[in-house]
Amino acid sequence: MRTLDVVTLNLRNVADRWPERLPLVLADMAALQPDLMGIQECVFAVGQDRLIGAAGERRYAIHRGWAGRPEYGNSVLVGEPLGTAEATVERLELGRNRSALRVPVGLPDGSTLAFVVTHLHHVPADEAEREAQARALVAWLAERPAGRGTIVVGDFNAEPVEATYAVMLEAGYRSAAAEANGAEPPVTWPSGIQAPGMDTDGDPGCLDYIWLSGPLRAQSCRLAFDRPAVDDPTLYPSDHFGLMARVEVGT
Repeated sequence: MRTLDVVTLNLRNVADRWPERLPLVLADMAALQPDLMGIQECVFAVGQDRLIGAAGERRYAIHRGWAGRPEYGNSVLVGEPLGTAEATVERLELGRNRSALRVPVGLPDGSTLAFVVTHLHHVPADEAEREAQARALVAWLAERPAGRGTIVVGDFNAEPVEATYAVMLEAGYRSAAAEANGAEPPVTWPSGIQAPGMDTDGDPGCLDYIWLSGPLRAQSCRLAFDRPAVDDPTLYPSDHFGLMARVEVGT
């Protein structure tokens, strides 16, 4: 039996005062040092995922899945001693400039589990678009071996009352936050950041999730990347809060 620390964060690309946000992101990453991390809105062209992976002493393998354009999308960080084979990493096109990335993760005992990051359509009124993307995602994953289980993380842009959330439950996925705490966090967006051009489309709510399927159990789950700068209460690591779950891998 072992546990994995799993993190998800919508990085908000290079908008919203990125040069000021970067030190906050790196400081929190250096403190967390998760086993697995899924990043959304990552700009590959400026190496945002590489900067984050270099924070702290741990070494990370990085896998990228573009969304909409080749220099931007979702990224997975896999911390040593966990392993992956690049040839087994798969990307799913979801439309609307969205995608999912599936990374088979090798555990120290030789078994594997599937780690998946995604980011669904963002327009609040387009619930049907998100539901269709979620259905495509779970159908795609159902056709692939799960090994010791499947972990799906990301910004679903859907609150728990939406059909997208129900799709995940119906497919057998369990929210780590709900499993560990009995409820989702009230708000994962917005964080409280103030910036020119910041996203104000929609009401505050829980949009980000860590989903578990198979013999996995959430021992704990909490917000991460949620602390403002000590000298500026309007500056946060991102416009989203992240989540971190400690996941027990069963047999």
